[in-house]
Amino acid sequence: MPYTVEDGGRLNNFASEPRMRVAEPISTDQRRNYVIIAVVTGVGVVGLIALVGFLSNLA
Repeated sequence: MPYTVEDGGRLNNFASEPRMRVAEPISTDQRRNYVIIAVVTGVGVVGLIALVGFLSNLA
């Protein structure tokens, strides 16, 4: 862990604070990608539920 040195030469073993970054708004491309991922995931979940239902009726 890095130490910081205070005015009197004493070592300070508290963690150094990271630099702050300003969050940028989501672009339209990112928003479109999030929507596509959500739709594909939803179709996958519904498909798995349908598959489980179908397979449970076979037994």
